[in-house]
This record gives sequence, structure tokens and C-alpha cells, in this order.
Amino acid sequence: MSALPATELITFPKRHSRSEYVASRFSKYFNNSLLDVGCYEAPLRTLLNNVDYTGVDFVGNPDIQLNLETVERLPFDDDQFDTVICIEVLEHLVNLHHLFDELVRVSNRYIIVSLPNCWRDARVKIEKGRGSFAHYGLPAEKPNDRHKWFFNFEEALHFMHSKAETNQLKLVERFATEKPKPGLVRLARKLRYPGIRYMNRYTGTLWAVFEKQQSST
Repeated sequence: MSALPATELITFPKRHSRSEYVASRFSKYFNNSLLDVGCYEAPLRTLLNNVDYTGVDFVGNPDIQLNLETVERLPFDDDQFDTVICIEVLEHLVNLHHLFDELVRVSNRYIIVSLPNCWRDARVKIEKGRGSFAHYGLPAEKPNDRHKWFFNFEEALHFMHSKAETNQLKLVERFATEKPKPGLVRLARKLRYPGIRYMNRYTGTLWAVFEKQQSST
């Protein structure tokens, strides 16, 4: 694996803030048709009003209601969408490996995926010996949704690179987002926890843009 990804310092105070970031940060990949897998309330439908948008999910306001936990095949043709996105979704699904391959199948060119660094949110609570994790706890009643995987930034990065290789994809971009902190704080942390250890402890999300290899025929 090559050098560690660059980091963008940003925080998302609301769910909609993340959608606004996606619309702006990846705008050059949103040209014609877009499939948003795990869209929930589908805010990108209005944020990207010049794009032929399709959102799928089993809750919220999707264009097509679909249970991503049980689906064997996304109900679309091969190469149907110019771009396919799946933002903060795969970690909620037991079948995440299969679904990733489905994202590739229905994309004609770009696939944009993000994965959270689950270690970051759990680390302080484990060290202090108190608190609960919203996505991993044991509620008295069965929740409608929860994370199915608990991984760190390094594992997420390895997953992205492995999927690029097995699906013969070009990894166009890969970068991390992290909550802004004063420069001296970040420097002290990096000195104490160099390299990937820092990213496992403090990085929030790994983002990746894949590109399918275009046929020469």
C-alpha cells in the first residue's frame, strides 16, 4: 500500500451538512445519471437538480424502496449509471462485500464510497470505562438499524485497495476527513502516535473514488 491518504479538516454538525459536502466536493463526478445507494431522505435530489438522480433505501424518501440487507441484486442493468455513491452505508450491512460488487456492476464509470473509522468514537469511552456506543450497544429492544462491522481506519483503507484490485478499478481519490483541532494539538498527537496509529485514533471517515476501466472497443 502506498503513502497514507491526505486529510481534510471538516466536521458535519448535521446529516444535511454531510450531503452538502458531498454535493460540492464530488461535483465533477456528477454529470448525468447518479445512483445514491442508502439515500435515506435523499437530500442530494435537490442539491444536484441538474443530475438524473435515483435514490434507493428501505426508509426515508427514496425513489425506489429497497432492503439493502437482503437484496441479492440491485434492480438495475449493468453500467446503467454514470456515477454510483454509497456514503456511510456499507458498515450497516452484513452483506457489504457483495453490495460493493453490485455498486461496481451498475456503474458505468465512477463509484464513490465512504467508510467511518469506528475506533475513533469508541476509543475514549473504552479508555474511560464508561459510556455506550450508539451503533454498537445492546438496547433492550431490537433497533431498526445498527452497524454490523467494527473496524479502524487502516482496515477500511485495506478494504478499499483490495476492492479496487479485485474489481479492476482505478483508485482515483482516497482521503480522510477529520474534526478540526488546533495545529499544535494535531502535531502533538502525531508525534505521540505516528503514521497509521494517528489515523486509527483520530480520523473520522475514509473516502474513495473508484473509476471503472473503459473498454477499448
